[in-house]
Amino acid sequence: MPVRAEHDRAVLAGLLSRDPVRHVYQLGDLDDFFWPYTSWFRRDDQVALLYHGVDPPTLLAFAAPPRVTELAALLTELAPVLPPRLYAHLSPGLEAALSPRFRLDGAGAHLKMALTDADALARVAPLGQPLGAVDLPQLRELYARAYPGNWFDPRMLETGHYLGVREGGVLVAVAGVHVWSPVYRVAALGNVTTDPVARGRGLAAGVVAALCRRLRASVDHVTLNVRADNGPAVRLYTRLGFTPVAEYGEFRLTAR
Repeated sequence: MPVRAEHDRAVLAGLLSRDPVRHVYQLGDLDDFFWPYTSWFRRDDQVALLYHGVDPPTLLAFAAPPRVTELAALLTELAPVLPPRLYAHLSPGLEAALSPRFRLDGAGAHLKMALTDADALARVAPLGQPLGAVDLPQLRELYARAYPGNWFDPRMLETGHYLGVREGGVLVAVAGVHVWSPVYRVAALGNVTTDPVARGRGLAAGVVAALCRRLRASVDHVTLNVRADNGPAVRLYTRLGFTPVAEYGEFRLTAR
């Protein structure tokens, strides 16, 4: 079966739901909130997503190790029609399928982690209050101080799943989501940070714990992505009940 554009959400949901934790971002992007910004490609039962809601667009292609060769065949056929500049999240080994057409600059190995231990989460005292559009200026200021260069979509404040901690009226810690879909029952944490002057006091743990408890009321799978070499973050999420479930790489792609 050659690569084809796929427009049927039910078909895509059926394929991606076979491994929902690995495909949380893609399942979430089936939601009405993200769907208009997506292009989907399919070859047999392998799926790749090109998300246009960011600049440059981002390609998502994930497969368990036994199926990487099949997904690589999809990417090889897809490469000629991809934009000349894009970002990519790829399961290990898939970069070889794109390297003949693109120069790939690695942004580091990453882990996908999933919340698997609710008891560990319950042992951390929750912190934080919901943030909304009115909090956007303070949120941008916090990211500029504590997390420059992060990927943040202000539209996600509309989900109600951004929580923040204030001290003296100043926002000093936040946890939010990159993806949240009560329809497809998935969420991915993102944009978690603490002001450098407030670190080391458990604020990140408390606000992530509060957000996870909030999310579990509407989804079945709570996940996150983290750099594999970010030891403090990996230890924090492990303490909160997250377990590594897959590795992947992030790359900047430029057409040769």
